[in-house]
Amino acid sequence: MAIDFDQRPILVFWESTRACLLACKHCRAEAMPYPAPGELSPAEGLRFIESLTGFGQPYPVLIITGGDVLMRPDAFTLIEHARSLGIPVGLAPSVTPKLTDEAIHQFADLGVSIVSLSLDGATATTHENIRGVADHFMATVRSLARLVAAGFTVQVNTVAMRDNVTELPAIAQILKDVGVKVWEVFFLIPVGRGQDVGALDALACEDVCHFLYDASAYDLIVRTVEAPFFRRVVSWRKTRGPDPSASPAHIASEYHLGSLYTTMAEDLRARMGPPTSAPRAQSTGTRDGKGIIFVSHNGVVYPAGFLPRALGDIRERDLVSLYREHPLLNDIRAARFSGKCGQCEYRDSCGGSRARAYALSGDPLGEDPACALVSGSDIHIPSPIS
Repeated sequence: MAIDFDQRPILVFWESTRACLLACKHCRAEAMPYPAPGELSPAEGLRFIESLTGFGQPYPVLIITGGDVLMRPDAFTLIEHARSLGIPVGLAPSVTPKLTDEAIHQFADLGVSIVSLSLDGATATTHENIRGVADHFMATVRSLARLVAAGFTVQVNTVAMRDNVTELPAIAQILKDVGVKVWEVFFLIPVGRGQDVGALDALACEDVCHFLYDASAYDLIVRTVEAPFFRRVVSWRKTRGPDPSASPAHIASEYHLGSLYTTMAEDLRARMGPPTSAPRAQSTGTRDGKGIIFVSHNGVVYPAGFLPRALGDIRERDLVSLYREHPLLNDIRAARFSGKCGQCEYRDSCGGSRARAYALSGDPLGEDPACALVSGSDIHIPSPIS
């Protein structure tokens, strides 16, 4: 059944706490080792969860994130309450000593549908430099294996930025070896601590999107966050070809890609051999505020976690009416954009990253500067990253 995004989101992200034992250099929440002032109380958390039934069925999936959800003493009570109401739950815990085998078994007993962990490098040096904790790389790989063995749908979240972009092929190999089936790649937005980390430019983003399409042909579901132009790339590759089995040089020539794409695609092929499945790149037409909504630790609602434009407070107004009636969300869903995003033929299916537009221009309806599309199929060349 098709979801009417004007009426309900697919995903409700709840930053249940900002408390976390990690110190990730790109953290949107600027997490800390203790709860931030104003965090929703246990009772308020339960009422918020109950309010999601107001969207009607099928209920949106509640993704409980942080910080680290396991830093909340009532985490399992909250999960249990959501599941008792028939609300699907996904979790995004941090890899810390709190992610015990007992916690994993409790997740399973409560009917959690998906668990996601972050892996931001193919080596300990890269991953731990980003995550800010020693010995975290192997702990993450072991935790992924434990979750796979416990039968969860396991998703790996990876931030793509200058510090780690050339390691994406090796990360794909790790996921394949461990048995992870879903890879969600976040294209960095300069907010929170991420303001000091190197985001990719438009040409590099184009190269990475084509690489991710290739990676999805290894029985790996690939999605992107804050890179909706990936949907355009998926559409082009599905309709115009060539398929991922073509040589990287041929694909690069067809789409005027740069040396970053060629380097990554050749590395992927060397590590994993010829493609093993039809491409599994996902391209659902959601965007910040369209099919997605974010509730912060203190109840303030935003179009998405990386778009800090406050819409209201669930302590004062219910999430259902905020989502359906807020003028900014209606503009976002109607694709009322300015600049090249407003003129683009993909303005509805893609629409650009509203978070990036806001971070760089202050206008959540502005153009996304990370998209390399100028008009039609005109892509600037070559990529300056090698």
